Amino acid sequence: MNNAIYNFPVPQNEAVLNYMKGSPERIALEKELQKQMSQKIEIPLIIGGKEIRTGDTGTVCMPHRHSHVLATYHKATEKEVRLAVEAALNAHKIWSNLTWTIRASILLKAAELISTKYRAVINAANMLGQSKNFYQAEIDSVCETIDFLKYNTYFAGKIYEIQPRSAYNQLNRMEFRALEGFIFSVTPFNFTSIASNLNMAPVMMGNTTVWKPATSALLSNYYLMKVFMEAGLPDGVINFVPGKGSLIGNTVLKSPDLAGLHFTGSNRTFNQLWSQVAANLSAYKSYPRLVGETGGKNFIFVHPSADAMEVAVNAVRGAFEYQGQKCSAASRMYVPESLWPAIKKLILEMTNDIKMGDITDPYNFMNAVIDENAFDTITSYIDFAKNSPEAKIIAGGFYDKSEGYFIRPTVIETVNPKFKTMEEEIFGPVLTVFVYKDNDMENAIDLCDTTSPYGLTGAVFAKDRSAVVHLCEKLRNATGNFYINDKPTGAIVGLQPFGGSRASGTNDKAGGEFNLIRWVSPRTIKETFIPATEYRYPYMLE
Repeated sequence: MNNAIYNFPVPQNEAVLNYMKGSPERIALEKELQKQMSQKIEIPLIIGGKEIRTGDTGTVCMPHRHSHVLATYHKATEKEVRLAVEAALNAHKIWSNLTWTIRASILLKAAELISTKYRAVINAANMLGQSKNFYQAEIDSVCETIDFLKYNTYFAGKIYEIQPRSAYNQLNRMEFRALEGFIFSVTPFNFTSIASNLNMAPVMMGNTTVWKPATSALLSNYYLMKVFMEAGLPDGVINFVPGKGSLIGNTVLKSPDLAGLHFTGSNRTFNQLWSQVAANLSAYKSYPRLVGETGGKNFIFVHPSADAMEVAVNAVRGAFEYQGQKCSAASRMYVPESLWPAIKKLILEMTNDIKMGDITDPYNFMNAVIDENAFDTITSYIDFAKNSPEAKIIAGGFYDKSEGYFIRPTVIETVNPKFKTMEEEIFGPVLTVFVYKDNDMENAIDLCDTTSPYGLTGAVFAKDRSAVVHLCEKLRNATGNFYINDKPTGAIVGLQPFGGSRASGTNDKAGGEFNLIRWVSPRTIKETFIPATEYRYPYMLE
């Protein structure tokens, strides 16, 4: 038996490849894109390691060319959901007792497979199915996925090292058990890496999952599942269950063995799931762990000492990369009157220059929003601004869904700091700006803090260091991730653990040990070497 105490080294974050014309990675990716576009695959459920086809199917289409079908997928019925729960519980008996370094080795092998053999496959599926350009796909589906897998093994080791002191005549130790039951993982469309982590973080700590993937991310998620299996993940540890969210959720949440929910998505859905769990509390063996990252109404606050170019570039990137469909995307901005003319001019130049279209054209900075429902929701906000006397659209405002779900980067200027698009999450390429008077900055800071119910990310721009300190303190509860002179997006695993509070979730910080510790149930074990043999204490014997 190998009884070594192993410490995984601090990982190096996966290098982002450049995809320059003629580079090996560019050639491989373009070849894979053509391959996946020329075929239509079938995506089954995968439960207990077995592929299941229900015959009730749907289609996976390209958002930027919605007439093009990439795959058909099978939808779960209640029968398959119950089967997935049973498979997860059966796998738990072995997986939770497996040496943690063996679990870690499977995660590390999956990371290497994605970095090498499947890099082009995962990237191409992410680009085609979720409409990401070369760079956005690379940083998400490959680099961040790998970083989550590697850092989770490192942070797990740090957690297992946490042990109590022992005193005279005793030995104390802490056992970090997996939760008793299974984890329900509900994953979003916008980040393939999050889909991976919402399963693999609990799995690293010995848990098993029932996975409800977003329908609009099924292609990349299916390939992820295949990679996990090739890496050696035992049957039933993760059960891949596409289908209708309400049907799957209603069935899963009735199980007395529900041990936790790992979620990223909308507030409405998370609140509904939380309410269902609360209603079923008396039926559960344990109180389920509820971990969720939900909405955001992320801000950029500009101080009069800021540099106009730095603000403009980061506003454009923060608001319009991946069509604004990042939980952290900049959606509202507060700008001093003295700087607005310069910043406005630069933003207009950049947004007018942005190219938008098919993901196969590397010169397109933006692509399509995810589906028709998202398109209709986003454009309703644009139309509202067009018809309001309190706002004017100064950039973009145009959209077309005839071929793909395309919306031009849109900038709204409003005179009302409580305007609808300053308060509500839009989740699309829309940035609303409120211009404040320089001598009224304190009121503008208060508006920034109190206008939105969310608390995910925010950025401040200032050259004045004392102003940065002041803004950081005044806005301390407004965000879970706070950026100084940078866009409010792009958190890197291991460097900026990610999550927010208020209406943005439970702030359990994906990409750090905080998240992993939610997936263990510690047991303290005390061993006394020589037990007491007299019930009375010494002074009672005098």
